[in-house]
Amino acid sequence: MLKGLDPLLGPELLQLLAAMGHGDELVIADANFPATSVARRLCRIDGSEATRLLQAVLTVLPLDQYVERPAAVMAVVGAPDETPEIVREFTRILAEAEGHPVGVERVERFAFYERARRAFAVVATAERRLYGNIIVAKGVVAPPGG
Repeated sequence: MLKGLDPLLGPELLQLLAAMGHGDELVIADANFPATSVARRLCRIDGSEATRLLQAVLTVLPLDQYVERPAAVMAVVGAPDETPEIVREFTRILAEAEGHPVGVERVERFAFYERARRAFAVVATAERRLYGNIIVAKGVVAPPGG
């Protein structure tokens, strides 16, 4: 354990987050997501819900401030305009972390899988709520005064 870091941010996950560059995407996936078959790089955080892990990740990962929607969720199959409770929770967590509302894109299921295949990494969680998947794009950390 390290001082000042969320305990969910273990060595493997911290290494992945630090290795990401501006615009790289990270998938936080629920327990039903085909993480192993989709991921270029896979990290398992089996003891966490996706919402709790998103909170931890956003303590160290800046969101891409140069795109309109730096986050994406999977659209509900057959009801793409429906917003599951977990998606409302993701949206709240993003806004709290950034201090303002954050644009979130809805992506059709198979398009979401394709986007996840191109992502820098997938973090598999124990999240059991349906549609508990989110993609976040990494931003930049500006130098002091810049």
